Amino acid sequence: MPGMKGMNPRQMQQAMKRLGIKSEEMRDVEEVIIKTQDKSYVITKPEVTMMEVQGQKTFQIVGDPEIVHGEVSSEPVGLVIPEEDIELVAMQANVSYEKAKEALVECDGEPAEAIIKLMS
Repeated sequence: MPGMKGMNPRQMQQAMKRLGIKSEEMRDVEEVIIKTQDKSYVITKPEVTMMEVQGQKTFQIVGDPEIVHGEVSSEPVGLVIPEEDIELVAMQANVSYEKAKEALVECDGEPAEAIIKLMS
């Protein structure tokens, strides 16, 4: 916060409390996905802090994002299926987009396994 450089953490917490700022470290977060129109940022094992100021919640996320172009599957947690893989499986196995996506989810995102599963 501006003007608070050099304050010890206890003083910082007291000043934030006086200003009505609540801060909470979220320890059980497994994954954060930020979706845009053409890509997604997938951050696994992030450090997340939530701050509440005047009823408005703000999240600070620290971690190394993986940039994924296309659709991101949110099931199961941690599984990211690129759009290109879904299209590849659909084309190679001669199945619909939805069937290819289901097979990839069942095969933990492995295109070769999904193709073999669909063709057998």
